[in-house]
Amino acid sequence: MSDELSDFFALPPFKADEALVKLRRDLRDLKPLQEQGTGSIPVRWALKGLPVIELQVDHAPAVIQARLAKRPSQRPEWTSKTLKSSADVRQWLDGVRQQLKRWDDED
Repeated sequence: MSDELSDFFALPPFKADEALVKLRRDLRDLKPLQEQGTGSIPVRWALKGLPVIELQVDHAPAVIQARLAKRPSQRPEWTSKTLKSSADVRQWLDGVRQQLKRWDDED
């Protein structure tokens, strides 16, 4: 009985490709960011022409590899995060918003 309940309440599997589409849409709404190379892998985002975000889907297991620059520069120092669930994606996106505010305050 407990196995049946755990299967019933299990979260749906993470669909990295679908999550990447939504994440790209959400990043597009963050106005200072510009997507670079719409069909390229990894997907890159820039702030004032400087690279700040890279996203790539790994299919086994289905995750998104996300890299965020510590600060905008031509050769940024990256912080990497593996996004394994929708909650991870939301949390990472919140961190991007906070980082954008910090960079805006520094200018």
